[in-house]
Amino acid sequence: MKKIKLVLFIILCVNAVSAQIKISIEDVSKHIGDSVTVCSQVFGTKATEKITYINLGAAYPASLLTIIIFAKDNANFKDAPSSLYSNKKLCVTGTIKDYKGKIEIIVTKPEDISISE
Repeated sequence: MKKIKLVLFIILCVNAVSAQIKISIEDVSKHIGDSVTVCSQVFGTKATEKITYINLGAAYPASLLTIIIFAKDNANFKDAPSSLYSNKKLCVTGTIKDYKGKIEIIVTKPEDISISE
């Protein structure tokens, strides 16, 4: 029985990973609710007491996508995300959400963001 549960769990994990698609930064608004990977240049970061904002595709307020990292998740990163990712080209993986007309992906762990050269 344990082996069957393990096999089913692995199958579900593989399906979840394969369900993610890579899209361009210009298409993020067409994929609300989808789990995707998006790559783009960082055009600015801002850290408050509660949230770190990382703007992709253009500078705020015209950014096409904002990566959101809540303060409770900052400990998961080796350095402050606002300085770690500033002026870099990133790929971020997660579910696209619309929050008050702004497109965002909420990130909780560094594995969801990679720096691309």
